[in-house]
Amino acid sequence: MKSVRRPAVALTSMFILVLIQAIADPTGLLALVGWSGAELRFDLGMWPLAPYVVFVPVLFAVTWWVAVRAGERFWTLTAGLVLAVLLAQGAACFVMTWDLASAGWAAGFVAAKAVPAALIVAAFTRWLGGPTTRTLLTPGSIWAPAILLAAVTPFIAGLWWTGAAYAPGIPVARPDRGIVSMLIAMILIAGATALCLRWMRSRVRGVLGGWLAAVVAGGVVGLMQGIIGLTVDGGFTGDIWPLMVTYVAVADGLAFGACAGWIVGLGAVVADRLLAERSIRTRQLATAAAVVLALGAAIGIPSTGIASAASTDAAGSETTPPAGILRAEGSIITDGNGNQVLLRGVNVNQLVDFYQARLDVPATRPLTEQDFADMAAQGFTVARLNLSWSALEPERGTLDPEYLGKITDAVDWAKQHGIYTVLDMHQDGWWNGPWEEGTTCRPGTDPMWGYDGAPEWATITDGAPRCQFTGRDISPAGNRAFQHFYFDTDGIQTALAETWGKLAAQFSDEKMVAGFDLLNEPGFGETAPVTTSVQLGRFYDQAIAEIRAAGAPQIVFVEPSILWSGLGFDAGPTPGFTNDRNIAFSPHMYAESITMDRDLGIPPIVGLERQFTLAQRVAEEHGAPLWSGEYGYWGEDADVLARLNRYAVAEDTHRLGSAYWVWKQACGDPQNGIGPVGNALMMQDCATGGDAPPKTDLLKILSRAYPQTAPGVLTELAAHEADLTLAGTTKERGCGLTVWIPGEAQPVVDTEGITNVETVAVPGGWNVTGCADGDYTLTTGE
Repeated sequence: MKSVRRPAVALTSMFILVLIQAIADPTGLLALVGWSGAELRFDLGMWPLAPYVVFVPVLFAVTWWVAVRAGERFWTLTAGLVLAVLLAQGAACFVMTWDLASAGWAAGFVAAKAVPAALIVAAFTRWLGGPTTRTLLTPGSIWAPAILLAAVTPFIAGLWWTGAAYAPGIPVARPDRGIVSMLIAMILIAGATALCLRWMRSRVRGVLGGWLAAVVAGGVVGLMQGIIGLTVDGGFTGDIWPLMVTYVAVADGLAFGACAGWIVGLGAVVADRLLAERSIRTRQLATAAAVVLALGAAIGIPSTGIASAASTDAAGSETTPPAGILRAEGSIITDGNGNQVLLRGVNVNQLVDFYQARLDVPATRPLTEQDFADMAAQGFTVARLNLSWSALEPERGTLDPEYLGKITDAVDWAKQHGIYTVLDMHQDGWWNGPWEEGTTCRPGTDPMWGYDGAPEWATITDGAPRCQFTGRDISPAGNRAFQHFYFDTDGIQTALAETWGKLAAQFSDEKMVAGFDLLNEPGFGETAPVTTSVQLGRFYDQAIAEIRAAGAPQIVFVEPSILWSGLGFDAGPTPGFTNDRNIAFSPHMYAESITMDRDLGIPPIVGLERQFTLAQRVAEEHGAPLWSGEYGYWGEDADVLARLNRYAVAEDTHRLGSAYWVWKQACGDPQNGIGPVGNALMMQDCATGGDAPPKTDLLKILSRAYPQTAPGVLTELAAHEADLTLAGTTKERGCGLTVWIPGEAQPVVDTEGITNVETVAVPGGWNVTGCADGDYTLTTGE
């Protein structure tokens, strides 16, 4: 009975915990196995069923196994239960994607759920599972299986140890990070695994002992990576990013150990049997062979993973866009004539098909040519034009000609004033439908307004309630709608990709269309990171193919999921998701603004300045330039100007462009809420419906001096209002220098390496133009 009691208690405890979490979790996202309130579908393949028919059986089976084999001690059982949760997650993700690399990496995303669950179940099992007999075993083979794991790690690294958390200097066992980083990481893995093998195999027999040692070792290596990251990635500089790096690294390590630990367990058992039949000499030869294998892996491993993707991308790149059309070249945006282009401007939401809470309060303000004239007078060169799929394609397969005409008018007006447009398929909360009368919201959630996005024919919620948890982006109905989109139910993902092809075809020859932003702040659905990384990348690849097939050569702007806006970083889309090189990475830089930490009143997870470094780190993984499609929205407190000034300094330091949120916002915009003013740069008086005084204090910072185009590459940039210092270098003489200087007073311009300098008055300020050759500098003042 004793042998059955302990696993029975562990299994019962795990079952009760899963059940309580499923009932208590109002979103279906926070529990080990959640339920959103949506109908269970059996006609859509495995993705709706995977949590129930894969995750739960694997979880319970491994829980029983580890309770039998490792249940004598609390900590060995805890490690085993962490293994159970991670394997269950990996298995569920695998049947959704049929991609082992993605599934194994995704297992780490439940680490924050796995560890507390393991501690709780292990505690109940030790309390109620009966007496134990603790005996210490002979550890057996240690170094040979440890070195074996280290040797194979670079071959099976997959997606582990990628993303914003891994700064240069943090050792990771990936070939694309260089041989030194890889060797150091392999040594750490071998050492930690050997240490954990000595401890674990003296307590747990067989394959499981080695497997659990690998899981614990993965966590130990992650902890060491976090400590190293504290040194090489800036430390605690006004945020708690080092703690997040440590968590991500530990989660990656645990997932890697869970998925690859069987190699250690099996290797240790095989080595034990061989050594039992052989001499000590054989033990030495086995260890030496493992060392040789590790060195061979470090020296001879092919450049796989991200590095090979970049090579393939370069080989399979599309035809070079015609001169004058913006394109991505390495880490910068250029015009094809040898000039770097900084796109700085604003978001324009006046064509969005928003939910309208009150018929007497419009949800948008009219868009006119004067808007673009006013933008140009601030020195802006880009408008991120927010569009709604619901208005563009209200009937499936047909673009609405009237709405298409509005888009064309906007592009033409912007062009007349020297402003590029980025066509952005906008959404917030998936669609503009609100909570329906009679719908019951689960405890902890509230009825919500609609927002904007998809047409009704592309919105599938399976009866999940339109209720929100802390905000619009955590809603059972919205999450289920996104889940259907990611898995292409009824072909809705394919439909949006095809719509992009049709829309891009309308502007394929328009040089003042900078590019296409495929989907604003994609939601996470129900199964991140499968959705936010793998499936999102697949959509982007499909949409890019449609755009290129339509003959449109412009830049495609790709965003990470809404998690970046809420956390300050994210893990998607998957590196290498497309072979197209004319892309730009476009996260929304809302650190210290609408991020979760600010709502919770905790220190920033990612500081305002650090977000630029993290975003550029991910952009480099994609081999793309960085351009932020949204930032701002710091509220009305006294720190707004200080934060915007900090953002401006960081943006200049990194020599980047971006689009501020937002130019105008109507009093009936659901994001505004119906109040006394429409809150934007250009304010609206809700009592009269007319204009209120604009936010001139913010505009003074946003309209500061900067080079709109610069020959070659910019190497230095700093500005405050009309005072500017810039430096650049160009291999060939070029006359594409155009510098915006705000204000009425003609600036005094000092240059080196620049000829044919002219200063011309334009609305709102001055344009300084000239020709540069080699290294050059320009400074201005009154």
